Amino acid sequence: MKVAIVTDSNSGISQKEVEKYQNLKVLPMPFTIDGEEFFEDINLSQQEFYKKLLDEEAEISTSQPAIGMITNMWEKLLDEYDEIVHIPMSSGLSMSCETATNFAKEYNGRVFVVNNRRISVTQKQSVYDALKLASEGRSGSDIASILTKTSMDASIYIMVSTLKYLKKGGRVTPAAAAIGTLLKIKPVLQIQGGKLDQYAKVMNEKIARMKMIEAVKNDLNGRFSYLYHNGEMKLAVAYTNCEDKANSFVEEIKTQIPNIEIVAVDPLSLSVSCHIGSGSLAIACVRVL
Repeated sequence: MKVAIVTDSNSGISQKEVEKYQNLKVLPMPFTIDGEEFFEDINLSQQEFYKKLLDEEAEISTSQPAIGMITNMWEKLLDEYDEIVHIPMSSGLSMSCETATNFAKEYNGRVFVVNNRRISVTQKQSVYDALKLASEGRSGSDIASILTKTSMDASIYIMVSTLKYLKKGGRVTPAAAAIGTLLKIKPVLQIQGGKLDQYAKVMNEKIARMKMIEAVKNDLNGRFSYLYHNGEMKLAVAYTNCEDKANSFVEEIKTQIPNIEIVAVDPLSLSVSCHIGSGSLAIACVRVL
């Protein structure tokens, strides 16, 4: 069986990185900026996105890829491959997973859509796991089943630098945002099983970093204890427009959680960045199959 893997740009896998793999394709996520449509990593880079978000204060919104874009990619791949495993962003953050699942039914069991409940660095790891399983000769059905069973073996904690974008998206009220800004509160959010929820509220960035590291330690020594001690859990760091800050966070993590590999230091997905803004840091723990 020849199996192709499809994901979207929320995984953080660039179009350039795709060139390393014959059987991998990445759908660029669409953005509407001041009424004009852009596609991540096609005609919208990270630098251009933040310029529009920060300098131009443009109105930015996200949407799911057009179904024609998805099915055209599938049909071209099915000319060459027996099956496709499609790994979209979490169904808890977008309707794109449900849409793809519905259209996959038209392909006579050759397209398997995985509700992997992940985004950014954890979604990226799912793609790498799928590529590995495909290289071992696993069928699309097997790969989808394994990724679904292990979908909850990951967590992400995110420190938000500003409340401006959470307020804009309706995740905090204007009053709470005003008080939080006045008190210099730094919310720590979490993604568990795909939804973006509040984890903690702290008074400054230093405490926020400590809180995130503490949360990951609790996961590694709690619900992921067996996987951690078996060497299957890894760490990843993500950030929004603050690479230097991310690199210093990596050094802090290495001191606090030694003897575990940090497999990625990546920009956060632009779909998440839209809702949290610039200057945010994230730490993830994720199972590597």
